[in-house]
Amino acid sequence: MADQQVAAGGKLSGSGNAGLFSGVLLCLASMSSIQFGSAFSATAIDAYGPSTTTFLRLVMAAAVLALIVRPPMRSYSREQWKSALTLGTTMAAMTLCFFAAIDRIPLGLVVAIEFLGPLAVATWGLGGGWRLIWPLAAFIGVVLLSHDGEGWVGDPVGVLFACGAGVGWGTYIVLMKKSGKLFKGLEGLSMSLIVAAVAAAPFGLMRAHEAMSPEGLGMMLGLAILVPLFPYALEMIALRRMPMSAFGILMSLEPALGALAGFLVLSQPMTPFQMLGTALVVAASAGVTSGGNGDA
Repeated sequence: MADQQVAAGGKLSGSGNAGLFSGVLLCLASMSSIQFGSAFSATAIDAYGPSTTTFLRLVMAAAVLALIVRPPMRSYSREQWKSALTLGTTMAAMTLCFFAAIDRIPLGLVVAIEFLGPLAVATWGLGGGWRLIWPLAAFIGVVLLSHDGEGWVGDPVGVLFACGAGVGWGTYIVLMKKSGKLFKGLEGLSMSLIVAAVAAAPFGLMRAHEAMSPEGLGMMLGLAILVPLFPYALEMIALRRMPMSAFGILMSLEPALGALAGFLVLSQPMTPFQMLGTALVVAASAGVTSGGNGDA
């Protein structure tokens, strides 16, 4: 990556390589939190459903961050409100699709399919041409992950939800970068989470009363910290320190972490071909990284 200072247009923030290095560490912490938090969500999803789990987690994350940040809503410009509305709605749609998908198909496969969104962002940032081989490698990896040696894994609805999460994730990267420039500190994230909670309400409010117990609320609060509060905060900070394309590339390592979390937490084993599929997805990330210049 190029050793550059913060500037408009997605240059590196911080002091060149130091800023990039800290951004990488933040991304790794964010990915770990997301994948293991998603795996630990299986109990809540089984008890309350994916939509209610999504809604309550967003409500709690929004409430906690709003108390900490105290965003001055009345002072925001029209452009800031537009950014919060679009990013928050995208967060809600992406999370609803993601949890609906992991309720139907293995976590590693969901994350691999979802990864195609960030990879598309990264490849677009780096240009086309011969680099299109990397999305192709990732696609082949997803196909391998979709077969467990005996048959195709999951159902078409789960795959569609995972694809929806991928579109949301790619859009989220672009919108989060813009939000980080328009707002101070974590104000943009706070406002976006409030919008996300409101957007998810029609889908999750109906069964929310089922979780209104000390055990249910405690579970949701813990999961809200793991996903989305902690990782989203780390990602917003990271996006101020590195190019958008580099961020998309790094986040594409999530299939490996998703497969690891699925194996350790949910006892979802992988066949050798599925491991090869994960390796292809990660290799696609490495390939795009080697072709980048950090300016995108």
